[in-house]
Amino acid sequence: MDGMPFSDMPWWRWRSNVRSALHMLSDPAFQQHTWLTGRPGYGDVTDAVYRLVEDTWLDNWSAEKYVGTIFRDAQEAQLVDLAVLRVLRIMHQVGADAAVTAYMAHPGWPDAVRAAREAHVHLAIADGEDPDTAPHSLDALAALTGGPSAPA
Repeated sequence: MDGMPFSDMPWWRWRSNVRSALHMLSDPAFQQHTWLTGRPGYGDVTDAVYRLVEDTWLDNWSAEKYVGTIFRDAQEAQLVDLAVLRVLRIMHQVGADAAVTAYMAHPGWPDAVRAAREAHVHLAIADGEDPDTAPHSLDALAALTGGPSAPA
């Protein structure tokens, strides 16, 4: 997230959390090599979903509400809304405390990953970053946003 132009987004910390979650949810290789192996410092699916909706309440209302504060335009909001809906549908069906394998085995997971990827790519490019870099650790995100460190 080194290239992100924070100055143009008033709620850049929230954007950073949403971007981090979308990045992890959109990267099957990351999920295989990090979440499935339990690599420390990156949390799990539940942690990513929490970052996606914790401050924004995107589980209760549309991202459109945040155009101009978290999201640059309606297209970003629409892409984020689609990703949130697909991921939350799976979370509600599988359960918030399910193993990573349960999420990844869900028949809707590929669509959720695809929707998260579309949103992630759009936001990363708008922030002047390469969407194909590996996701940052939660400690790196915390250092960037001044938030708490990562769960193990």
